[in-house]
Amino acid sequence: MEADLPAGGGGELALLDAGQLMSDPGRTAGFAAAAHRILAGLVDAGAALGWVDPPERAEVADLLERVLAAARAGDGALRAAYLGPRLVGLGYWLRYDRPTHRPHADLEKVAVDAAAHGRGVGRLLVAALVDDARRAGVEVLTLDARGDNDVALRLYRSLGFVEYGRLPRFVAFGERRYDKVFHMLDLRSTVPPERGAGNCASNPPPAGGPDTTETAPPAR
Repeated sequence: MEADLPAGGGGELALLDAGQLMSDPGRTAGFAAAAHRILAGLVDAGAALGWVDPPERAEVADLLERVLAAARAGDGALRAAYLGPRLVGLGYWLRYDRPTHRPHADLEKVAVDAAAHGRGVGRLLVAALVDDARRAGVEVLTLDARGDNDVALRLYRSLGFVEYGRLPRFVAFGERRYDKVFHMLDLRSTVPPERGAGNCASNPPPAGGPDTTETAPPAR
C-alpha cells in the first residue's frame, strides 16, 4: 500500500507486507543487504536493538529468512517501508513457539533508518503490524523494550499497549544496566483507534510523530 509521508517527507512511502515484498524481485534481491545497513547503522550509533555490536550481514539475512518463512506459514508478519527504491524501515512479529502460547505473538523488532527519523515511519510500521496481528487472529501481542527507549515506549502507549511489568537493571550494555520493560496489547478486547475519515493503518501521523528503533531483545 502507498502512504504519503508527513509534511516535509518529500515523497511517498510504500509500506509492504511479506507477500508484496517477495513478489517484487527487485526489492527482494536487495532486502537483506538494505536491512543490514539499517540495523548495523543503528546499533553502531547506540540504538537499543538487542545487539551490543553491529550484527554481521549473514546474521541479519538468516533472521529475515526465518521471519519470512514464518510469515508464509501464517506464524508471523513482516512490514517493510520504502521511500522510492530505498528501504527506510522494517518490523516484524512472530507467534510464540510454546503450544500454550500459540494464540499470541511477540512484536520483536521495529527499526527505522536514522535518515528517516521524525517522519512517523515507526508509527506506520507498528500500526500496520498490529492490524496484521488482528487479522491473523492473534489474541495478545506483546513486546519488550529497553527502559531508556523513551520514544519507542511513548509510541507503543499511544497505540494502546500497556505496561505489565519490568525487570530492573536487567539489560546489560557494557557496564551499564537498563530496565527491561514489558508491554501488551489485548486484541480480544480492543478496537482499532480512530484514525479520522478516509485514513487507515498506513496513513501517517502528524509531522514529527515518533519513530522507534526497537521492541525486543536479540532475535531468539
